Amino acid sequence: MTPDLQRMDWMPSPPLAPIDSPLDLDHLSRMTLGDVELEQEVLAMFAEQAVRLLAAMTALPAETGSLAHKLKGSARGIGAFAVADAAASLETAIRTGHNRPHALAALKEAVAEVRAAIQAILKH
Repeated sequence: MTPDLQRMDWMPSPPLAPIDSPLDLDHLSRMTLGDVELEQEVLAMFAEQAVRLLAAMTALPAETGSLAHKLKGSARGIGAFAVADAAASLETAIRTGHNRPHALAALKEAVAEVRAAIQAILKH
């Protein structure tokens, strides 16, 4: 017997070309099926989670790799690809032992940029 398989017409993925915004709003819309209220809820949750995870990375340096991994996944889900890339770079820096302070600083900067964009969206 062959199980019934369903075909997905699209698969969420990062953009092929860089975008000018810290958020890929098209990706976010696809992930929330165009539900604007859900988009706003997800963005607010991400903004809060990012602050908590960065604070935990500072307070619990031994957990930084797993916390960066969690942030990377959340960022990809909402279309914050610069945050996801910075979190991935931090994971690599931790594994290799190179440039960890620089990678953490870059992640903090990417999070600040995306949080500013989120605040602007939520004000409208």
